[in-house]
Amino acid sequence: MTTAAARPASTHEVFNQSTPWADVNLFTTNRPLQDALRLHSPALPLEGLTALGAEMGSAEMQAHARLANTWQPQLRTHDRFGHRTDVVEFHPSYHALIGAALRHGLHATPWSRKDAAGAPVPHAHIERAAGFMLFTEAEPSVLCPVSMSYAVTPALRGNPAVWADWSAGLASTRYDPRLALFSQKTALTMGMGMTEKQGGSDVRANTTQAVPDGEDAWGPRYRITGHKWFFSAPMCDAFLILAQAPGGLTCFFLPRVLPGEGEGSVNTIRIQRLKDKLGNHANASSEVEFIDALAWRVGEEGRGVAQILEMGTMTRLDCALGTSGLMRQALSIALHHTRQRSAFGKKLIDQPLMRNVLADLALESEAATALSIRLASAFDQKDSSGHEAVMARLLTPVAKFWVCKRGSAFAQEAMECLGGNGYVEEGGEGTMARIYREMPLNSIWEGAGNIMALDLLRAVRRADTAAALADELAPARGAHPALDRMASALPLRVDAMTTEAEARRLAQDVALAVQAALLYRSAPASVFGAFCDARLGGDWGYSFGTLGAGVDFDALLDRALPA
Repeated sequence: MTTAAARPASTHEVFNQSTPWADVNLFTTNRPLQDALRLHSPALPLEGLTALGAEMGSAEMQAHARLANTWQPQLRTHDRFGHRTDVVEFHPSYHALIGAALRHGLHATPWSRKDAAGAPVPHAHIERAAGFMLFTEAEPSVLCPVSMSYAVTPALRGNPAVWADWSAGLASTRYDPRLALFSQKTALTMGMGMTEKQGGSDVRANTTQAVPDGEDAWGPRYRITGHKWFFSAPMCDAFLILAQAPGGLTCFFLPRVLPGEGEGSVNTIRIQRLKDKLGNHANASSEVEFIDALAWRVGEEGRGVAQILEMGTMTRLDCALGTSGLMRQALSIALHHTRQRSAFGKKLIDQPLMRNVLADLALESEAATALSIRLASAFDQKDSSGHEAVMARLLTPVAKFWVCKRGSAFAQEAMECLGGNGYVEEGGEGTMARIYREMPLNSIWEGAGNIMALDLLRAVRRADTAAALADELAPARGAHPALDRMASALPLRVDAMTTEAEARRLAQDVALAVQAALLYRSAPASVFGAFCDARLGGDWGYSFGTLGAGVDFDALLDRALPA
């Protein structure tokens, strides 16, 4: 009989498991991002991004991301005495994450940054875009209110009085989670509410009513009664919403804590419940009702869609950036894992089929980064360049459609590189399962695929769009026959496009052509050639891992993540 003392201490030794992808610098290990920035903003100082990359790759930030998603937000509609409270409580790690995002200026700071002479910093949006991507790799949840606080500026300027009072708080880097009057807080955040139960993306079907209620220091004031089916980040300090005013659908500024005569009182925004949604579990999205809530008009009555879409344009940029960041993190985890894990006598990364898959994912990730950063650079320059203004209008729906549409398939393939280990939720480095759940979000939010395709049709109706696209592709003409064929055909298709049913195909082809032209300028010849052969020349299958035999896998994998 075996005694307890003689029993083995364990049944087996744990080996052939990869280490966590942690305590790495997400920026200095990302050559494609560095080269994209070098192409569009060669004078951009990189110290801030280097520091952000180190912080976002740290085990500490990964722990915050895990805890914020494990301990989900809790809605408290009433206190223990029965008073209405309508507050959402978050784990302290959520506040640590959003505090870091504001500290690094990923919200509204690009709009307020000035150089020594008082002029706007020329690279503010592209620098912020790169930072947004790096932060997404660590945890995307808090970037919902951060993105809306960034995107609100163009729309909120439609009410100069509100903008004058709120702009400094929206650009402040000192996060303040308290529910308090705007003037008493060190920083402010904003959300939005457009869609309702009956309409979804068809916001003109909204039924929420806005009744005029006089005028004060913030301009025309209204009483709002109705609901929102998706009300993002309900603990923000204020929101832009759409409601039916006497003159039609109108944009309104709705603060949570009221100024003026009712100073300090909480606006009548009733949170009905939090959405039990796919994706991250750390951020809160809600359903709300407004009961005679006070709001102030932004822009003119009847111009609500145009006004709030100035905000939507910027959040669409962030959707492309966010998906590009998630792609990069999924690729990094897959590469890190396959370099350590062995199967059938070799490291996984040395298996020919796996090398093809990883190289293909690396191509997709770099192309997404290139297009997203190109779009951000257009926003830096669109006010001073006619070409950049056209590209900002054209590439916003194109990047939002294509990059985000590719995300889910990308995440599934990257997860498969880890096998069963990729399918479990446990982990700290932005687990594959969490990335996979998050991927559909950016494709659906701020206009799903069909909405983006229709927006592209509106963009190409401009007389100068085809010529601008031809100019954008011109630097790469003659570099690859497949790109030349597409570059010759696309401007003609843009000029002739009238059929809605073909709009998705046009968005895809514009994205692929622009990605190829950008890779010609920023990436090694091995990357550019492989991308054109596969994505434009037809030497590719219908899934990742079907690149042609002539691709230099070593060059692609070493560039994606140096060993």
